[in-house]
Amino acid sequence: MSRAFVFPGQGAQFIGMGRELAAAYPEAKAVFQEVDEALGEDLSKLIWEGDADTLTRTHNAQPALMATSLAAFRALEKEGVTIDNAAYVAGHSLGEYSALAAAGSFSVTDAARLLRIRGLAMQKAVPRGEGAMAALLGLDFDTAVKVAEEAAQGQVCQAANDNDPMQVVVSGDRAAVERAAEIAKTHGAKRAIILPVSAPFHCALMAPAAEAMAQALDDVDLRSPAVPVVSNVLAGPVSDPTSIRSLLVQQVTGVVRWRESVMWMAANGVTEIWEIGAGKALSAMVRRIARDIECRTFGTPAEVSTVMESI
Repeated sequence: MSRAFVFPGQGAQFIGMGRELAAAYPEAKAVFQEVDEALGEDLSKLIWEGDADTLTRTHNAQPALMATSLAAFRALEKEGVTIDNAAYVAGHSLGEYSALAAAGSFSVTDAARLLRIRGLAMQKAVPRGEGAMAALLGLDFDTAVKVAEEAAQGQVCQAANDNDPMQVVVSGDRAAVERAAEIAKTHGAKRAIILPVSAPFHCALMAPAAEAMAQALDDVDLRSPAVPVVSNVLAGPVSDPTSIRSLLVQQVTGVVRWRESVMWMAANGVTEIWEIGAGKALSAMVRRIARDIECRTFGTPAEVSTVMESI
């Protein structure tokens, strides 16, 4: 059996995530403490006791989700799991940073600081309210690309997240994305939903954020991961630190090729995927992409405690 560890992205956050893990595992609690120290604030209190709107702000959600994922991973390690129990790691958008931290490419401290910079830069790139994202349900990727091109009309509108065979997210200027949501219905979309996000991620409007990440990543010690990371940009594996650094910059404006990434893993022997961290969204996507892959989620002490049945 070949296994991949995957880590969720923005949208998976919720108040209280990781609190039970921190209570049950000192190793998990230490991750939240390390993130708090790295950022110079009590992010843990926001995650566990704050309000959802504040947690959802991009600069908070990104390091918070990474902290929860790494806390879950440290709990798994306490139960006897190692990174060598996976053939590959992958993450959805910011989840790629969680994957890289789990695989030893950089520290939790560096991941937290990078994601805070990433979140702030993404928010700053486009004034709040001027951009938008929409999930097009029931369209394949090629059709969604055509819808985005038709909707652009001189503005930015691009396919941003190729999540699974029936869900593609488009991103760009608000008016163009709203047009895409209407046009999609004429192309057979079952639904088109404007997403509650604070900025239009993974499109050309994020170019200033990509520049900020290039500078931030230059200052970080980035090592080869213990196992290959399946890159969002490549939808294939990467281990070279120089390449990883470049791909993380490209990822800010590029398409999250999640569907293709899962297909690549399936074609290269992965039969089991563990979703580590908050929620179960990636597992749901994987089931729609590759039905033969078995999915398990590890975000609570109860789930973690059953892990040795699978090793």
